[in-house]
Amino acid sequence: MRFKPPFRRKSTLQRFVDRVGDRLEAASGVTPDLPDMSSRKAVKTGLIAAGSVVGLTAGSAALSSLRHRVGRGRDDS
Repeated sequence: MRFKPPFRRKSTLQRFVDRVGDRLEAASGVTPDLPDMSSRKAVKTGLIAAGSVVGLTAGSAALSSLRHRVGRGRDDS
């Protein structure tokens, strides 16, 4: 048997999405159609986004390092 939590607290991501929606509505007068996200889905989405940023940063650093090493090798000869 699962117990229901006494309070349904919003995650940080859910509060952010709500705040952005409120600001867009106030600025344009149009209610944005932002999806309601469960906390598990929000966490998964956040982890995917963070992992993508980390991967892109690591790839960029690796390419920069490789270009630097190759460029330095040409200058020495």
